Amino acid sequence: MQAAAHAFYDQIRTRRTVRDFSSNAIPEGVVEDCIMAAGTAPNGANLQPWHFAVVRSGDVKKQIREAAEEEERGFYGGRAPEEWLDVLSHLGTDASKPFLETAPVLVAIFQKSKTTDHRGEDSKTYYPKESVGIATGFLIAALHRAGLASLTHTPSPMKFLNEILGRPNEEKPFVLLVVGYPAKGCGVPVIDKKPLEEIASFH
Repeated sequence: MQAAAHAFYDQIRTRRTVRDFSSNAIPEGVVEDCIMAAGTAPNGANLQPWHFAVVRSGDVKKQIREAAEEEERGFYGGRAPEEWLDVLSHLGTDASKPFLETAPVLVAIFQKSKTTDHRGEDSKTYYPKESVGIATGFLIAALHRAGLASLTHTPSPMKFLNEILGRPNEEKPFVLLVVGYPAKGCGVPVIDKKPLEEIASFH
């Protein structure tokens, strides 16, 4: 048990967010299995308030990039407070998002406010934000385990995803996950993760 826990930590700590992706295709079934793993996440009343929209079409990715960059230009051009831009500055981010077209797969994750319960009846969902957040974490870990890189992208607002992907209004875009392989020579920011004593307490 101790060895398994440490082995998982050793692997997951190598996960890094990248912003430069190769266009190489992902083998069939890999993303699907990772989504099935995400679907095992704990959630409120087992109502599973998530939808994963997988995008491989170049045309659809282009639409998403154009819409996302329009929102990002507004963010970087005035909506974002200066202190937020200062925090982001060392990461090298800006309104240009070419990875939305380059990466082989985008996964738009939606949070559902209504679903069907175990009796087949309409039901509101409970703790949907927490549930979808946990499932997203499962998905990111599963993709890393499979040898893929990912980037969590959250342009604000993201309602354009409903229109482009044909999702109903009662579904709220939660995150746009960019998935693929790092481009050759891809760089990542030099960052550190806090040690155990700074992120946990034991009573």
